[in-house]
Amino acid sequence: MTRRAWWCGAALAASVACQAEDGASYDPLKIPDGFAPTEVRLVVHDAARSRDLPVKVYLQAAPGAAPVVVFSHGLGGSCENSPYLGRHWSARGYAVVFVQHPGSDESVWKTETPPRDRMMAMRKAAGAKNFGLRVKDIPALLDQLARWNAEGGHALCGRLDLSKVGLSGHSFGAVTTQAVSGQHFPLGVVSYTDPRIKAAVAFSPSAPRLGRAEQAFGSVKLPWLLMTGTRDVAPVGNIDVASRLSVFPALPPGGKYEVVLDGAEHSAFGDRPLPGDREARNPNHHRVILALSTAFWDAYLRGDAAAKGWLDGDGPRGVLQPKDRWQKK
Repeated sequence: MTRRAWWCGAALAASVACQAEDGASYDPLKIPDGFAPTEVRLVVHDAARSRDLPVKVYLQAAPGAAPVVVFSHGLGGSCENSPYLGRHWSARGYAVVFVQHPGSDESVWKTETPPRDRMMAMRKAAGAKNFGLRVKDIPALLDQLARWNAEGGHALCGRLDLSKVGLSGHSFGAVTTQAVSGQHFPLGVVSYTDPRIKAAVAFSPSAPRLGRAEQAFGSVKLPWLLMTGTRDVAPVGNIDVASRLSVFPALPPGGKYEVVLDGAEHSAFGDRPLPGDREARNPNHHRVILALSTAFWDAYLRGDAAAKGWLDGDGPRGVLQPKDRWQKK
């Protein structure tokens, strides 16, 4: 080999290494052809609270233990919601666990309550009582996942790497996610942070009604990815876009990201429209959601340098539309 050929080969290798490091060759939307996750439905029984939590798990294709992503639904939802997330994240090698929160789930509106009274029931279900139940549901779920993971013959035996747990949720599920992954509460209120959570994605986050956002979020240590939209107003709770946008500036630097999708309403992060929606759904919104969330999980649960390079570099520009806003710190 000539000296020039050797130098060219070394330069090419360095260029490829550079590409891998800065995420240029990384694609968070790529999934195996024909992949269909194994879906497992279970119930977590929390004996201490006499409370049963329905669970739907999307299992990765590869045998062995995978990082775990837990998803908490919004008000009036269920563990059957947002299957597009479960299917994509599991195709990317995660065990995805959707948990259902009785009391603030679909039972609120799937009752014999007259339609005129359902909105009042929804408002009541969004209160402090169900918040308190939800933040205890997550630790109870993680405890049970550990037992199932160690139980010979169980569908989840050996399938979960519980040293790498991500938590995600939409709306009331985002409030749940914030509380369990680092949000600070006033003195006199016990901390809800669970140290088993390593990273969090909040769809439609919001600031607390009382106190300053800086006090609530200024000490969050975990990586957080926030996703909202310019029309992200919930039909219950009177949470406006300003509340959603106040969370990111209050976070300390280090692994913090925010995307604001142009024209996205509250339902954009789910799998179906909501009553009162005014805009046609933009199919690119789900593409952005899947790409950014996957890269975030890969970077902060797997420690994938290419994923982090994509996330911190020009990667997001390849999926975002011109009026979408993206920032990191």
